[in-house]
Amino acid sequence: MLTAALMFPALFALILLGVPVAFSLTIVAVGAGLMAFGDVAFNQIYGSFYSASTNFILSAVPMFILMGALLERSGIAERLFIVLNMWLKRLPGGLALATIAMGAIFAAAAGVVGAVEVMIGMMAIPAMQRARYNNTIIAGTICAGGSLGTMIPPSVIAVMYASLAQMSVGKLLAGMMLPGLLMVVLFLAYIAIHGMLFPVEQHPDDEPEADIPLSEKLRATFVTLVPVFLLIFAVLGSILGGIASPTEAAAVGAAGALLLCVINRRFSLNVLTESLSITVRISAMILLIVAAGTMFMGVFAANGGASLIRDFLESAGLGTTGMIVFFLLVVFVLGFVLDWTANVLICVPLFTPFIRSAGVDPIWFATLVLIVIQTGYLTPPMASSIFYLKSIAPANMTYGQMCRGVLPFIALQLLTLTLIVLFPALATWLPERLVGF
Repeated sequence: MLTAALMFPALFALILLGVPVAFSLTIVAVGAGLMAFGDVAFNQIYGSFYSASTNFILSAVPMFILMGALLERSGIAERLFIVLNMWLKRLPGGLALATIAMGAIFAAAAGVVGAVEVMIGMMAIPAMQRARYNNTIIAGTICAGGSLGTMIPPSVIAVMYASLAQMSVGKLLAGMMLPGLLMVVLFLAYIAIHGMLFPVEQHPDDEPEADIPLSEKLRATFVTLVPVFLLIFAVLGSILGGIASPTEAAAVGAAGALLLCVINRRFSLNVLTESLSITVRISAMILLIVAAGTMFMGVFAANGGASLIRDFLESAGLGTTGMIVFFLLVVFVLGFVLDWTANVLICVPLFTPFIRSAGVDPIWFATLVLIVIQTGYLTPPMASSIFYLKSIAPANMTYGQMCRGVLPFIALQLLTLTLIVLFPALATWLPERLVGF
């Protein structure tokens, strides 16, 4: 068990030294395996790598990434932002409301965290600064909207989680729907209240925008929103209805995104090449981490890692509630060091056996874990969302403004977590009624 106990400190040391996560996992797994079992360890390592490489559910990941890459280049994003702004700009905090709404819709259409944030940020920052929004609310809104890719299905993180926990992808996606919508509603409510309490100051030189006729608004809404909602319905509906597997539904989504590219006259060989290139890069990164993480956890378990954790839980006398709190804290703390891929890969195989043996609903627990991962995504000082925003933010938007901007949204995510803890049916009611009809 000593080897298992040393594996995590060695992993974090390599990561903090700047070694890529996938290579850090592999180096520690190979080193610990050789120390404990000698040359025989390669059988264990190869078996773990092979099982990860042949996992059918994970083949949905590249298709979801391709769908998001094509949608990003189809022109739908710009039109969607314009349409949402048409309807919401007269409301308090209208542009911020449009940004969150766009983040929710595109999270449902693309499912990729990071890409959504960069895409909406590049459109929303100039528009919100022209409208004289405070940089703090701009930063918080964009980071929060981009983070919704974790909780709004279909989510690449959820697909990976379900694969590692050996649970139904459809049930997990259904379990995420109500908590995801609750979070969006809380975000929108906060922005509306903030807009009423701290209205945007109008400059005397600002020219009032001409009102757009209702017929034009309805036409633009129909042309822009209907194709996106049909695509979302095709992907999610086929999974939740048991009509298609996640991989098949993801392929339908990628084909639909390609069709939207063609319809919007944005398709070209260059667009296809760029989309495929992004898909290959991100998929290779994710699946390499998956394979390395599976090797790491296989060696950890073979060295008595599960017994080590079980002994700790028993000696600590935490009980079921204490165990869940401890696991969630571990996920949150790891979020400061690891990206979401490595976090899920390390924690899910580690925690799932204990959660099942304790009789905890796996859908409910998975929903809590995903909310905590999303909260870690926003939480300074190592917030991935802030790093994404920093890469596209203008020089006059400071790191301090970004950190202050995300704090209210972190509080709202913790409120969502609390409500799901108090009312588990928010995560468990829908899967029982939707999946497979």
